[in-house]
Amino acid sequence: MSLKVKLGLLAAGLMLSGCMQATTYEATNTQAFKPKDKELLSKIRYANTPVAEPYRRAIVDYHRKEAPGSIVVDSDSHYLYYVLEGGKAIRYGITVGEEAMAWSGIAKVGAMTEWPAWHPTKSEIERLGVPTFVAPGPDNPMGSRAMYLYANGKDTLFRIHGTNQPEYIGASISSGCIRLTNEDAIDLYNRVKVGTIVVVLDPKKGDSPYKPQMALQGGATFAAMQ
Repeated sequence: MSLKVKLGLLAAGLMLSGCMQATTYEATNTQAFKPKDKELLSKIRYANTPVAEPYRRAIVDYHRKEAPGSIVVDSDSHYLYYVLEGGKAIRYGITVGEEAMAWSGIAKVGAMTEWPAWHPTKSEIERLGVPTFVAPGPDNPMGSRAMYLYANGKDTLFRIHGTNQPEYIGASISSGCIRLTNEDAIDLYNRVKVGTIVVVLDPKKGDSPYKPQMALQGGATFAAMQ
């Protein structure tokens, strides 16, 4: 991880941690894991990589008007929200695309895959020097789950998926896709279905569910979601 990214994540963590009391909680519901999940996740060499507490899964107050069951992505704050009933949402920390590669708009989940293979785009192959195909598994950048975003009946080539780099949760470094920890990707995958609405907010438009520095106010409740 670059020094710039490390300092950015540290600053964000310090800024956000000042808005909350210390909380002890279990972030991972392993009961939701399938045998293959447990097998592959146990092989991941970075299994003990900590995610900064502000980006760990939480139930928070939510003021926007999207219907329960919708997904809202706030790239500015590096959060994905799964909207619940009663003015609440499950908030997940995410990695998002670099500014030039970010995507925004309204889409639907058009397909879903467990432990997907990775087929890099031509531009990714040229830019990153990666192979044309990466098999499913713990070293695959797609991680444990993938939700493929479609708009107007066509694949946008943007995905919500897991990661093999959890240390970058809270940063803007991806090729435009939305990355969660593998555990959070499994949790979200188990809640959504094909046809789920996904709203990706325009960056820097002031339309975020929470300003980053206020994200943990309003009584955030941390829990292992069942």
